Amino acid sequence: MTKEVLESDVYEVFERIQDPNLVYPDYYLNPFHAYDEGNISWLVAVETEPATMSIAKRAIPEATPIEEASQIIRDNWLNVIEEHHLKYSGNSQVNDILDIGCSIGVSTRYLTEKFPSAQAVGLDLSSYFLAVVAQREEKLSRPKPIRWVHANGEATGLSSNSFDLVSLAYVCHECPARAITGLVKEAFKVLRPGGTIALTDNSPKSKVLQELSQVLFTLMKRTEPFPRRVLHAGFGGEDEKSGLC
Repeated sequence: MTKEVLESDVYEVFERIQDPNLVYPDYYLNPFHAYDEGNISWLVAVETEPATMSIAKRAIPEATPIEEASQIIRDNWLNVIEEHHLKYSGNSQVNDILDIGCSIGVSTRYLTEKFPSAQAVGLDLSSYFLAVVAQREEKLSRPKPIRWVHANGEATGLSSNSFDLVSLAYVCHECPARAITGLVKEAFKVLRPGGTIALTDNSPKSKVLQELSQVLFTLMKRTEPFPRRVLHAGFGGEDEKSGLC
């Protein structure tokens, strides 16, 4: 998978999608996940999707093939979001979606497939991540192509009251407390009245995390810069297979 991306025209897409004037917050310049350059490199961008798939397989070991594990986790997540929105939004339709910290667009694509009539925006601080997903998406014929935005989730530059659903999927555990505050404030700013904010992250109570070997647990703690900053969204109960709270 990584070889396929690196041998593509992803570099041309990168030049188009990057905002050269964007100033990165200091915490984003730290090493992440054992990558010295953090999320600002080609290596992490091309290895993220295989890594995501392997994590899903660890969470759902009985799934075969590996894609099935990802589908189970994401379906659980999407169903909770849909139920929550229907219950609290007054049955308003999801027309506009913002996925903050979208990385290589895994969550964005699932959200788009769940709400096919909506216009989705995937936003991330890493233009490398965005180039990888945009290069792939350009070859698809979606009725409403996803828009990819290189920006800071704490100051998106997007209009207030413009989204029905704002998602932060597996983002908060990689941020210091001040950044989480900024992300949530910005999410509320761009959300329409009656809209839904979905905060999704790893659950410390999950059996998957509790049963990690000592080596893997130590590795995870050493390669996550802010492991104690996991934020949970109250969706009416914990689902260990989806990581939702």
